[in-house]
Amino acid sequence: MTAHQHPAESSNRFTRLLGIDVPVVLGPFGGVSSVALTAAVSDGGGLGSFGLYGYDAAAIHKTAAQLREATAKPFALNMWVPNGTETTTLPPEDFERYTAILKPYFDELGLPYPEMPARYMPDYGEQVEAALEARPAVVSFVFGVPGPDVVEEAHRRGIKVVGTATTVAEAVALEAGGVDAVVATGMEAGGHRVSFLKPAEESLVGTFALVPQVADAVSVPVIAAGGIADRRGFAAAMALGADAVQVGTAFLATRESAAVPAYREVLHGPAAAHTVLTRALSGRLARGIPNRIIAELEETGEVAPFPVQNWLTGRFRPQAAAQGNTDLMSLWAGQSAPLLRHHTAAEVLAELLAGA
Repeated sequence: MTAHQHPAESSNRFTRLLGIDVPVVLGPFGGVSSVALTAAVSDGGGLGSFGLYGYDAAAIHKTAAQLREATAKPFALNMWVPNGTETTTLPPEDFERYTAILKPYFDELGLPYPEMPARYMPDYGEQVEAALEARPAVVSFVFGVPGPDVVEEAHRRGIKVVGTATTVAEAVALEAGGVDAVVATGMEAGGHRVSFLKPAEESLVGTFALVPQVADAVSVPVIAAGGIADRRGFAAAMALGADAVQVGTAFLATRESAAVPAYREVLHGPAAAHTVLTRALSGRLARGIPNRIIAELEETGEVAPFPVQNWLTGRFRPQAAAQGNTDLMSLWAGQSAPLLRHHTAAEVLAELLAGA
């Protein structure tokens, strides 16, 4: 063993596929990904990932350049596949109605009322083109199967493609679509439920049930995600047939993460013991720690469709974060948060690999 290798290094078909040392993937975060954390996980021998939700081509090129500067190791860029459930246009009167529901939060944070945008999210084709031009080691996708042209072009450029499944059927569809590996994400995972074949509410399979079934159903490497935060979760995932683990919440709670200190404090505190599945903040089902805004919006019963709600709350959530106001932020977290003990990416990696 060379000096820089991890004692717990386990070479398997996933690490060989990517030329990395350890079978640990950083969960990509929409909105709270950081170059520092992505680079730290890659430098630690795993696969750092950066979520590109909301990024246009210029922002993607800039981010990829920053990642290249921060690490010489492989990293992944992650995108959301449009799957036909998005509301791309909304009558002005509907926009006004949904905005009015959120007016108290703009007022509370001292922010102006937003005007209806030309579009609610960047063009997916533009994102894919920019991500492929950046030539990361991996492009990963959630909410669907990337098109055959995307997979083909990625492979032509030497880029591996990873897809994300919440059910066995989705894993099978991804393999049929030509992906090189599949993330099997159980309902324990924090953040958005990335289901695409059936509604998320009908796709809530736990990690322990999902991973072995996906491992049996596909021939490509399987990355287990959801509820994995320590050496025991790592060992269990590998015992269930996974080739790697993907970890989100434990890394989100580290100093290298883009989560503001108040958010990290909540992740390490008693409130993180309880999470809920809600559409309140984005219009899509996501797991997070309940707070005042979730309770109030759930009570109104009126939530704009995705991505409109995500865009609207996205006009004030960053300001709430900047003020450390955890009542008005999205506190995405998985069910393993009470297991968090570490505050740096290196410590989290070491803890996970102790289960190898």
